[in-house]
Amino acid sequence: MLANYGFSATLTAMPGMGGRLVDLLLTGLNEGSPGASEHCVVYLVSRSASDPDVIHVTEGWTGEEDHHKIFAGEAAQAIVTQIAGLLAKESEYTDYVPVLGKTAF
Repeated sequence: MLANYGFSATLTAMPGMGGRLVDLLLTGLNEGSPGASEHCVVYLVSRSASDPDVIHVTEGWTGEEDHHKIFAGEAAQAIVTQIAGLLAKESEYTDYVPVLGKTAF
């Protein structure tokens, strides 16, 4: 399945909370969570090499509507609520339309 819609986000955790934010974001891969959806074809959580409290998330979805539908669900909103309590500032998002790439997870 190809990603036809995606985005990247940069999230800055409160000082010392980067590990907790990473752990929380990784729950997005659990059964019933957004990243486990058949419509989510890329879900990558990364940490900044220079600041452990800066986390990058890259997601690729089968379509923008699929993403919005899953993101509006109870599981996704529960994660979003928990994330908000860990952030030092507003997250930065960039949406995009994937052209071609490779994943080998």
